[in-house]
Amino acid sequence: MARECDVIVVGMGPGGEEVAGRLAQEGLDVVGVEAELLGGECPYWACVPSKMIVRAGNVLAEVGRSPGMAGPARAEPDFSLVAARIRDEATTDWDDASAVERFTGKGGTFVRARGRIVGPGQVEAGGETYSARRAVVVATGSGPMVPPVEGLEGTPYWTNREAISTPEAPGSLLVLGGGAVGVELAQGFSRFGTEVTVVEASERLVPPEEPESAALLERVLDAEGVTVRTGARASAVRHSGDTFTLTLENGEELSAQRLLVATGRRPRLKSLGLDTLGLDPEARALHVDAHMRAAPGVWAVGDVTGEGAFTHMAMYQADIAVRSVLGQEGPGADYSAVSRVTFTDPEIGAVGLTEQAARDKGLSVRTGQSEVPSSTRGWIHKAGNDGLVKLVEDADRGVLVGATSAGPMGGEVLYGLAVAVRAAVPVSLLRNMIYAYPTFHRGVLDALADLETAAEKPG
Repeated sequence: MARECDVIVVGMGPGGEEVAGRLAQEGLDVVGVEAELLGGECPYWACVPSKMIVRAGNVLAEVGRSPGMAGPARAEPDFSLVAARIRDEATTDWDDASAVERFTGKGGTFVRARGRIVGPGQVEAGGETYSARRAVVVATGSGPMVPPVEGLEGTPYWTNREAISTPEAPGSLLVLGGGAVGVELAQGFSRFGTEVTVVEASERLVPPEEPESAALLERVLDAEGVTVRTGARASAVRHSGDTFTLTLENGEELSAQRLLVATGRRPRLKSLGLDTLGLDPEARALHVDAHMRAAPGVWAVGDVTGEGAFTHMAMYQADIAVRSVLGQEGPGADYSAVSRVTFTDPEIGAVGLTEQAARDKGLSVRTGQSEVPSSTRGWIHKAGNDGLVKLVEDADRGVLVGATSAGPMGGEVLYGLAVAVRAAVPVSLLRNMIYAYPTFHRGVLDALADLETAAEKPG
């Protein structure tokens, strides 16, 4: 006999936990199914602990910037302090007891098992079948996308999980992949004394972002001693003893103590039983409508929807899904102003379309740019002031469709730009706002002035 309930949530990462918890608080009988840790990737192996590494590395960098500004200073890097903070403060030694208690305290039932859909409204988990009267919500997240490089399978390579949980920084590290995860961890470990080489197949780092951001980041990493190889594809991997050897397509070989594979993530769909609902388990993502419905009686949130592997995306979609399951009115999803931040130093914050993406959509594009070091706050900041602001305007409508704020606190500066893109605030209004002086966000005004100059140029 199937155990009946109102809602089954399969996958209890940030999005799934939010949906399950809120629906339970509404008085629904909710079963949350999770094979690993309740809370998912973000609090245990990604967003939170990785930023602890970033923060600690930034502190070391600031000490190194002291000469010429505040006098000689010296810090002795000790990764064990970071590892202890991740273990004790962030993850409680990778124990989710408090998260489970938080969910069950709201009235939910937690099942630690791998869930599989076996028919409409039916989920099998832990040897028991659950039947949902109201909804099945899929929130199974994503897993590391490991490239089919000869010799890689079977070696003890790292993904983000092993990198986050390591008790000590390795002596040397090869990072395969120059996206956000790769560059954040590359810089973080480098600042603790690890000799780091980043290998990226694309022609630049952080490929989804503006090329100016990539150039800025590569320049900073190079100055810090990180070797960056772009346009470089791996053809083979060897592992012997405590050494990984990565062979590139041009025959060059690179070696290091550890190899971190950070080549992206793929939604977890294949073993979910989607075929029992007439959905394609081989699809790259689970298609949902604006209210997160994937099929009759089925909703999905988070990485599985293919709208961006961000915790803030999962939480945004969770809010919409909760309203939809409850039959409440509310706006559907709008992805015109998705914010994203690469937490390197400098931080690279971006929202909406890049210049190239806007042109690809056929928009009439104008851009404006300012450099952080040339601003008053950048001049005051002095060491560690690398950065820029870039604005992408739809010239026909006179509104921003994209923006980048790279530099100290670039992710925080991004907030106002995200509002401008989402609300389609006229550029003319942005130019006539009062920007506090001297702030980093005042650089937006300089970029708007450059945008106006571009508008005045003939043609």
